[in-house]
This record gives sequence, C-alpha cells and structure tokens, in this order.
Amino acid sequence: MNYCIIGNGVAATAAVEAIRELDEEGRITVISAEPYPVYSRPLITYLLSGKVDEADMLYRDEGFYQRKKVDLIMKRAVSIDTEEREVLLEDGGKVPFDKLLIATGGKPFVPEISGLDKEGVFTFTTWDDAKQISEMVEQVSHALVVGGGMIGLKATESLVQLGVKVTVVELADRVLSAVFDPEASSIMEEHLRSFGVDIITENSVEEIAGDGRVKKAILRDGREVECEMVIIAIGVRPNLDLVKDTGIDVNRGIVVDSHMETSIKGIFAAGDVAEAFDMLNRDKRPIPVWPSAYRQGRIAGYNM
Repeated sequence: MNYCIIGNGVAATAAVEAIRELDEEGRITVISAEPYPVYSRPLITYLLSGKVDEADMLYRDEGFYQRKKVDLIMKRAVSIDTEEREVLLEDGGKVPFDKLLIATGGKPFVPEISGLDKEGVFTFTTWDDAKQISEMVEQVSHALVVGGGMIGLKATESLVQLGVKVTVVELADRVLSAVFDPEASSIMEEHLRSFGVDIITENSVEEIAGDGRVKKAILRDGREVECEMVIIAIGVRPNLDLVKDTGIDVNRGIVVDSHMETSIKGIFAAGDVAEAFDMLNRDKRPIPVWPSAYRQGRIAGYNM
C-alpha cells in the first residue's frame, strides 16, 4: 500500500502514527513544502521572543521519520492527478499513491492593502515568518499588527517582549471578538494597554506607505500610524490551491465525511484545510485549532 500525505504538520503526524498502528509495512511518503521536520507551530511566537530555541520547536524527535519508516520529501506539491493517483512535485517528480491525505493546513488571509510589497511587511504563521521578523526586529521601534485575534495578539506579545512599541488595528469593535464576550475582551485590552500597546478598533489599514520600506500605515479613517514593520495577522483560510480542478468537493474547506474522506474515494483531508463536522455548532466548517487537527489526522490515518 502506498500512502501519501501532503503536508507535514500536526494532522500529518497524527495520520502517520495511526497508519503505523495498523500497517507496519506500507510505504508512507510525506511531502513538505517547508524545509523543517514537523514543528510546533504555536511556538513560533516564543521562538521570536527568544523564550525557546530552534531545538525546542520540534513536535517529534529527530528519529520520528526513521522509526515510522517515512520517506520525507521536502519539496512543494503542485498538483494532484486523481485519475492516475499521483502527486506532481515542483521539480517534476511524481509520487504515486493508493491512499492520499491532504493536510496542507491554512494560509494567511491578506486583505487588499496598497503597499504590501514594501520591505517590512510580514505574515506570522510559519517558522520562516518568525525568522524573517527576527532578522529585522532590531531595526524596529514601532510595529503595527493588523488583526486583534489570536495570531495578532500572540505576535503582539512577542514584539512587546522584544521592546517594540505595538499598535493593533482590529476591524471588529474589540479584540478577540470571535472567542470572547465584551467583558472578557475589555479585560484583555486593559492588560495589553498596561504594556504600552495601542489598540484601534472598528478600523482597517488602507495603505502602507514608504519609499521601498515601511514608514507608516494609513487607516480607513485617515489616521496615520508611523511604524517600521507591519504584521498581517487577521487569520488563516484553508489552503485549497492543490484541489482546484481535481473534482474534490470544496466549500469553505475540503468537504469530508465522518471518516475524513473526501468526495473521491481513497482521498482524505484533515486539519485546517478540511471542512469537518463541528459538534458544538452542529454543522460542517473549518476548525483551525491544533487539537482538532490532531484528532482529524488520526481519524484519517485509521481509515486510510
């Protein structure tokens, strides 16, 4: 049996572990777009602030792939041929599969803002994002974070610990509006302000200005915020690039059943890319939460 997993995050890891519980000999190939072993993505904020080092980032030890008999390919997958049952890689290589798991995760949502090409504009979801921000942060006295959700506030935490003045711009009427009630949001905002963080709500960034490099952000209401760095941290959306024109059913994410199988038999999806059943809301939706991604990957692995 040829198992192929596109993605190398928590859902992929869980699937590998589940598969090996049932099949010790089948070939498992993991295709990773990033040049790292599986790492704990929530720790990138602590990597940036210096609370952890690179060795602490690993989600599984260095011998994980060898013990689980996994072929790890650190190249980007560019397409899926559902008829021929193979994955095409960026270098032209092909990986055949009998069972496939799509675990490509989410990608940052970046709104249309003039000046996104300026030096000093970043997203904040990967190890490389943290490294690139770290390389520049010593030159930064004031950063603007776009988004007052979990990703934005974790980025804010790291920057404050590095001695950077931070302004948070949030479209909603308060921070963490998706998970907190108004009272809890108010407590969080008071806490952030105690560390010198400026919070601007019910507003958005229209333009990032500067001569090749970030100098200021111009907001929807005309206000200008001087800064040397802008971090876009609004949230993530399912990374559906690979499933376009494949015939796999897609809504907000890849639609899966209770076994994490897609509309094409033998092809599964798990993690932030999948639209799975949410027991709390009693409907299907993407659930971009680490523990859910692990459980979904494990369910997919058992059913592959």
